[in-house]
Amino acid sequence: MKIRLIDIAHARSGDKGDTGNVGVIARREEYYPLLTKYLTVERVKKHFIGIALGAVERFELPNLWALNFLLHESLGGGGTKSLKNDAQGKTLSSAMLRMELEIEEQISIAR
Repeated sequence: MKIRLIDIAHARSGDKGDTGNVGVIARREEYYPLLTKYLTVERVKKHFIGIALGAVERFELPNLWALNFLLHESLGGGGTKSLKNDAQGKTLSSAMLRMELEIEEQISIAR
């Protein structure tokens, strides 16, 4: 089954220097295991190819049904140095939510 990340999660992003920070929060508790299983560092790195030039790190926050990703070397030096339109990484969350995931489970998506 193919799902859009935006259908099971919402997100927020920002910056820490040249590192983009993207928090992805499950819309329902039963969606959190899908995030932990399918939203891997490798998948996120591939999704942000050409943007996240450094390592991608993932941190799990099960009490919040959330994952937090750090996208190193993704902001062109950071807010005070970068010539990018989005030097603070505010649009990274929208870009993350456009991802499609191929999952094995059959789920119903609350709309």
